[in-house]
Amino acid sequence: MTVIVLTRCPVGLRGFLTRWLMEISPGVFIGGPSARIREALWLEVQQYADTGRALLAYTTDNEQGFTFETHDHKWHPIDHEGLILLRRPKDLPAPSPAAAPRNWSKAAKRRRYGQR
Repeated sequence: MTVIVLTRCPVGLRGFLTRWLMEISPGVFIGGPSARIREALWLEVQQYADTGRALLAYTTDNEQGFTFETHDHKWHPIDHEGLILLRRPKDLPAPSPAAAPRNWSKAAKRRRYGQR
């Protein structure tokens, strides 16, 4: 089983993937292609994704029964004692309005830091 999830990718790439996989929801493709076809599809996705993101998950012989790869994704897969986990980046704290320069108007602070 192979699953490819696309986010903000060109429509042509989605059309290309429908030749081998079934689109069950916008940007979500599933199917059972061979390993060679899966690798070729993933190379095409990486090449034509532009500014979008992509995630590939497929079955394999390991503890979890599957593995995955990402393209331009904030979350990155890491190997932790034989298990593939996703590492999320730490959320940086939002800047406080007190950090704004003293000569900023109240409207500029609201625009920059939101309503408070």
